Amino acid sequence: MRIATTLLVFALSAAAAIVGCHAPGAASASSARAQRAANVVFLLADDLGWGELGCYGQEKIRTPNIDALAADGMRFTQSYSGAPVCAPCRNVLLTGKHLGHVTVRGNLPARGADGEVVEGQHPIPESAVTIAEAFRDAGYATGAMGKWGLGPVGSSGDPNAQGFDEFFGYNCQRVAHSYYPPHLWRNDAQVTINAHPIPGHARQPEGEVTMERWFDENYAPALILDEALDFIRRHGDEPFFLYLPFVEPHVAMQPPRELVESYPAEWDEREYRGQCGYLPHPRPRAGYAAMITDLDRHVGAVLGLLDELGLADDTLVVFSSDNGTTHPSAGDDVFGVGGVDAAFFASTGGLRGFKGSVYEGGLRVPLIVRWPGRVQAGGVSDQPTYFPDQFPTLCEAVGIPVPDGLDGVSLLPQLLGRRVAAPRAPLVWVFPEYGGQVAVRFDDWKLVRRDLARANTSAGAWELYDLAHDPGETTDVAALFPSVVNTGAEILRAQNDPNDLFPVTIPDDAS
Repeated sequence: MRIATTLLVFALSAAAAIVGCHAPGAASASSARAQRAANVVFLLADDLGWGELGCYGQEKIRTPNIDALAADGMRFTQSYSGAPVCAPCRNVLLTGKHLGHVTVRGNLPARGADGEVVEGQHPIPESAVTIAEAFRDAGYATGAMGKWGLGPVGSSGDPNAQGFDEFFGYNCQRVAHSYYPPHLWRNDAQVTINAHPIPGHARQPEGEVTMERWFDENYAPALILDEALDFIRRHGDEPFFLYLPFVEPHVAMQPPRELVESYPAEWDEREYRGQCGYLPHPRPRAGYAAMITDLDRHVGAVLGLLDELGLADDTLVVFSSDNGTTHPSAGDDVFGVGGVDAAFFASTGGLRGFKGSVYEGGLRVPLIVRWPGRVQAGGVSDQPTYFPDQFPTLCEAVGIPVPDGLDGVSLLPQLLGRRVAAPRAPLVWVFPEYGGQVAVRFDDWKLVRRDLARANTSAGAWELYDLAHDPGETTDVAALFPSVVNTGAEILRAQNDPNDLFPVTIPDDAS
């Protein structure tokens, strides 16, 4: 049952008053606005690289709506995901606990009672406390529309079991490899959307590659967007928390034809035939740009509806990505996984690594926060931050009690322009996949170790980078600063809870 008590109303009003004291133009806010609890919309892209937005330096891909969001809000330049791949980063985001403390630390498929793989990923436990539960218990309507990946329908990780009143989209990440899947889920009901669904993976070694071969009747992202807009319309008269984990621009490439054709034909010297996984595409560079522009259009539709309904000033909007851009593949010397040419678009913005890596290119992601009248338009922050910070930040911003035991810190002082950096706990990543990797950022130091889980292979050496002078992680200075290496290694060992499903052993050896 939702709680709507006098105490809660007082807390929300007090929080709004505190925020208003530090916000430009807050004195002109209406009394009705001051009394209303702020809505929260969290927009999450999928595999969007650090350098793939215009507001982060992209020069080829059009992202006017997200760029406008940045112009109207605050853009963070040292923001990190909670993990370098899909499921664990969502676990970190929704629970406010870093990779060394959460249960799900990788993309493990769910299994039924017979041990066979079923639709969905390994579920987060019933004991997990999510940001959706905190908002729901504070009287908010809660909705999630998009890609879930934290547990099958009916499991402890079902979105309805983790604080969301409403869910529509892909429960399973594997199903989300196709933009024309057989079905989506509305809560616990499977909704058939395509009678002739398109698989997410295929090769076409010969013959003409066409877009139409990989289209069907219903484009899932459009259906998901419609559900999200409907949620906003239905709950516009009450406070709501809406989580939108979009599927774009995760491959396979299946964007609308008109967007593909809006990009220069001369970009594409050859077709992509599926040799690096996922689906073929006749114009892979234009296709990838079109996926990001399609994502931008969906963001624009959400922002436009908030304006239309008069909700923009009462809504805190956050935009980010789950991890870095898609990584290279051994299947081609130009195309990466799914046909993505990250070098052509400078997708990593000069950072090292890609999705699946704990180097900067795999973890550093865009972060934009807009809250009219509270967050100053055009702001830029270099405060280091990562996904665990979102839970305490959003709760504190709207006056909801922050649960105990979170690993993040509130960014509210930065958002309100107080010019004082929030006290910063170390940023921790304990990632068992892609060979087993760990990383910790403390101050401007970044400590990395790889190959911790490869059979018959010794663990890699500690690597240390000074991000203030070497954001591209080009020069390992571990040998020059052994005491710094030891400090970082001690942090990682202390912050790594035992986890039988996702084990990572951090060697207790000398630097």
